[in-house]
Amino acid sequence: MKKILFYAMKEEKMCFAHVLLNALELYEAGNDVKIIFEGMSVKLPSALTKEANPLYQKALDSNIIVGVCRVCSKMMGVLEENEKLGLPLLDDMKGHAGIKSYLENGYNVIMS
Repeated sequence: MKKILFYAMKEEKMCFAHVLLNALELYEAGNDVKIIFEGMSVKLPSALTKEANPLYQKALDSNIIVGVCRVCSKMMGVLEENEKLGLPLLDDMKGHAGIKSYLENGYNVIMS
């Protein structure tokens, strides 16, 4: 079993669709997979929820989405929206979502 963290940075839905596709495929193959929204990508959860994106819903149902960056959510004006969605607000790296603990626990980090 491999441990993979997808660290999404971009607000582009097309790019994030590929994150979801790869993350779900790896998860379904028995790997430990996580997704974190950081940077501009913190705007995506509300957009994906509004459009009832099936891949995003499957990732939520599979519990592979760790959460969203607190500081970036605030800076991008989506903090309240992300809170209402029930996503954990991550702030372990000076208010941002860090990767240090994942690296220390053997995860391979893929940034997109």
